[in-house]
Amino acid sequence: MHYDYLIVGAGLYGAVFADAARRAGRTALVIDRRPNIAGNVYTENVEGIHVHRYGAHIFHTNDRRVWEYVNRFSEFNRFTNAPVANYRGELYSLPFNMYTFNRMWGVTTPAEAEAEIARQRGEITGEPRNLEEQAISLVGRDIFEKLVKGYTEKQWGRDCKDLPAFIIKRLPVRLTFDNNYFNALWQGIPMGGYTRMVENMLKGTEVRLGVDYLEDREALNALADTVVYTGPIDAYFGYRLGTLAYRSVRFETELLNIPNFQGNAAVNYTDRETPWTRIIEHKWFQFGRDDQGRDIPVTVISREYSSEWKPGDEPYYPVNDQLNGALYARYKALADRESNVIFGGRLAEYRYYDMDQVIAAALNRCDAVFGR
Repeated sequence: MHYDYLIVGAGLYGAVFADAARRAGRTALVIDRRPNIAGNVYTENVEGIHVHRYGAHIFHTNDRRVWEYVNRFSEFNRFTNAPVANYRGELYSLPFNMYTFNRMWGVTTPAEAEAEIARQRGEITGEPRNLEEQAISLVGRDIFEKLVKGYTEKQWGRDCKDLPAFIIKRLPVRLTFDNNYFNALWQGIPMGGYTRMVENMLKGTEVRLGVDYLEDREALNALADTVVYTGPIDAYFGYRLGTLAYRSVRFETELLNIPNFQGNAAVNYTDRETPWTRIIEHKWFQFGRDDQGRDIPVTVISREYSSEWKPGDEPYYPVNDQLNGALYARYKALADRESNVIFGGRLAEYRYYDMDQVIAAALNRCDAVFGR
C-alpha cells in the first residue's frame, strides 16, 4: 500500500499529525524504532500503577485549544504537581513559597521573607556572569546553596560557575502558601495512563513498531509521498556537520512490597552528594488507586540519574548554548531544503518542549497542511 504520509515517531507530535491526517481523509503509516507507542510519555501498567517509564510527565497548559484537544482522547484526573526538595534530610516545599521560607529562615510573614531574599540578592552587583550569580541575584545565597546548586550541577554535569546565566532566566518566588508548581489553568494526568491516550489518538492509523527509519530510509520513503520526521535532526543528516549535544537520563525502577515509600509523587534530591536527581513514586500520580478506584497495596519508585548523552543513549534535553544553537541553525538550513519532509517535535527542532507545546506545534503544522 502507498500512503500519503510516513510518520517517523509514535510520540505526541506524530500521534497528533496522524490523527489530523485521518480526519482529513489522508492515509498515514506511523513507525517507531521502540517496541511501544507514545514516545517518552509511554506508561506501563505495573500492579495497577501507570509507571512513567521515561520520566515523570505531568500535563499542564494555559492553551484552551490544546486542553480541549487532549480531552477528546482521555479524561484527566485532578493531579496537582507539588514536589518536595530533600537537602541532606531537610525537606522543603517547591516551588519556593512561604513554607520554604519558614523552613529555611523561620520567617512567618511575606514581608520578612521578602526582606531576607532582598538582602541576600544584594550580594550580586552588575550583570550575572554565570548561572550561580544569576540564581543568587534571583533568590539569594541560602536558597541557591540548598535548593538550586546541587540539583542543577547533577542535571548538567557541570559546576554552576561554568554554566551560562541564561539557563535560569527566572526562579519562581511566591510570597504565599501555594504549593502548585505550575502556573497553568489546566493540569492533570490522563486516567488510564498516557499510553492509552496516545492509543486513542492513533486509532484508525496503521502503526509498525521496532522499525528504524534511518536504517532502511530508502525503502520506507518509497511507501509515502511525504515524510513527517520527529527524530534527531543531526541523525537524519548522518551527523555530517557534527553532533548536537544532549543531556540524557537513566532510570532505576523498583517494585516495592510496601504501600508508601515517600508520600509524594516527586522528591528532588538537591544536595550534590546524592547521585540521583529525584525519586518518582508513580502511584501518587493517580492518588494511590488503580483504574477501578481500589487502593494499591504496593508501590513503584524510579530513581533518576542525569548524564551526558552519548550515541546509543536516549536524548532528553538539548544543550541550548550558543555553540549548539549555531550548529542546529546549520542543520535547520539543510532541513529547509529537503523536499517532501516535515521536521517536527523536540528532537527534530532541537527544542525543549513541554507536552502542551509539542501538541500546539503539531496542531499548528496540521493547520498549515490540512486547514483548520
